[in-house]
Amino acid sequence: MTKQMLKGNIAIAEAAIRAGVEAYFGYPITPQTELLEHMSKRMIELKRVFLQAESEVAAINMVYGAACTGVRVMTSSSSPGFSLMQEGLSYIAGSELPCVVVDVMRGGPGLGNILPSQGDYFQITRSAGHGDYHPIVLAPASVQEAIDLTVLAFELADKYRHIVIVAADGLIGQMMEPAELPPMQAVATERPSWALTGAKDREPNAIASFYLKAEEEEAFNQKIQTTLQKIQKTEQRSTEFYTDDCEILVVGYGTAGRIALSAVQTARDNGMKVGLFRPLTLWPFPEKRLSELADVVGACLVVEMNAGQMVEDVRLATGGQIPVSFYGRMGGVIPMPDEILHEIETHCRQLKNCEGIVTLSERAK
Repeated sequence: MTKQMLKGNIAIAEAAIRAGVEAYFGYPITPQTELLEHMSKRMIELKRVFLQAESEVAAINMVYGAACTGVRVMTSSSSPGFSLMQEGLSYIAGSELPCVVVDVMRGGPGLGNILPSQGDYFQITRSAGHGDYHPIVLAPASVQEAIDLTVLAFELADKYRHIVIVAADGLIGQMMEPAELPPMQAVATERPSWALTGAKDREPNAIASFYLKAEEEEAFNQKIQTTLQKIQKTEQRSTEFYTDDCEILVVGYGTAGRIALSAVQTARDNGMKVGLFRPLTLWPFPEKRLSELADVVGACLVVEMNAGQMVEDVRLATGGQIPVSFYGRMGGVIPMPDEILHEIETHCRQLKNCEGIVTLSERAK
């Protein structure tokens, strides 16, 4: 396989096709519309199902119906459209159905604008709909990662019979980079035993998302919690740079993490012991590895394209062992490397002067 120049939205769409997606339902909204447009051409060419719904509400309920039959199914949207999908996502979770949702985030709240943002962190990680559950959330920082994590999304959805969200942003969706697409997988011909495929030669299956008796609803919720605990234990993913000797740890995901890496590299060139931790899973949050790093660094700086959302998970993971500060830009403004570098330099001065930051030597005592 050779690399080719690919726009992020198109790369995600083609990766899903090559991962064997059989049905796509969606509604156009910038900055993810190219994903839908690519699907509209390729899915028809391959004699698979494509349907532009009348709204995001309709699209997610079409996903619900298709998922009941055991096919690989997906939808995509951007922040306001994703908000409209909340009820349908909860129904899907309440029915233990696998599906993939791509959220190419934009500025908000409200209609906002079409510029890149990470303001959806709370709504994609804190349940994505009512009830006691979390979707699995994957966060790419490049076109290649968007491809790889889209393929992984279908594998995880099938493995756990669960919702998987690929959380990109407008920059990743719109940028073009050299990337390598995976080989085409054959569409599955066998359906899982739980699927609704007709019951001529077997006992009927039933899929529902409601239990009228409290004890039955609680028992079902306990089953979901068992699945979530398994996911938390086995699916935490992250990547890191320069963490072997760092005293200040920068944490960022997606585009913010990618830009922060440039600032970290410049800081190291200037003699500062700085590292970067970039979560690949926003849920389950990679708390185990981050907690380990909190044992050996002196301070943490979280960078996001919002007012401070993931920073809450960072503070939970570090457990108050070290100071955790935040730098963010909102409304579609992208933080620049020199801005992040300035924040890093401030932290280095504080660490050197012991102004409210516990130094490594002090902690060793």
